[in-house]
Amino acid sequence: MKKYLVSVVAGLALVAGIGAAFAENVVILKPEQQTVVREYIHKQKLASISLLGVELNVGTALPDTVELHAIDVPDVKYKYTVVGDHAVLVDPDTRKVVQIIE
Repeated sequence: MKKYLVSVVAGLALVAGIGAAFAENVVILKPEQQTVVREYIHKQKLASISLLGVELNVGTALPDTVELHAIDVPDVKYKYTVVGDHAVLVDPDTRKVVQIIE
């Protein structure tokens, strides 16, 4: 019984550690930055691309074939593209979606 309890506790600790590590990577733009970024992207009228077989979520890595576009907003390191009519912010280093802009 003691081995089982130790295994359960270790498993929960591992899951909690993974959750905490993921939470540290959550992108939070300042409210004024979100407004400016949203307006900037909508003004650019970039054509939407389709990625067959790719489920668009925060954390999804975009293929190298997807062109990322710079955002002309101070203190924003992310780039963007439009996938399936959704503007997405992307970390240019990892190519992972960090925010889907509605």
